[in-house]
Amino acid sequence: MSHIDGFVLPVKRADKAAYVEAARKMTALYLAHGAMRCVESWGEALDPGQRTSFPRAVEALEGEAVVFAWMEFPDKATSNAAHEAVWSDPETEKLMGAGLVDGARMIMGGFETILDVT
Repeated sequence: MSHIDGFVLPVKRADKAAYVEAARKMTALYLAHGAMRCVESWGEALDPGQRTSFPRAVEALEGEAVVFAWMEFPDKATSNAAHEAVWSDPETEKLMGAGLVDGARMIMGGFETILDVT
């Protein structure tokens, strides 16, 4: 089964359009390097929760939304190679230098798909 890389991150609501444009560019880079699917989701109905929640996990501040995103790869090796290629691309540095994402509050991880039902 496929490999999924997932991300949860805070983004200023006022920067939504700029974030979407940057995400489109990053998606194109990842698709060119083996990603089969890239999904970006803008939080709309997120309860801050009493103990845990998406907003709490990324320490979302007033005026920030939470983005939930994932990329699907055929396997972990392709994921690793894609990340290495994308993060060594000068375009990535330009996109990340725009200050749209606070990487210190981003949660990310790789996952083995164990069930995929459509």
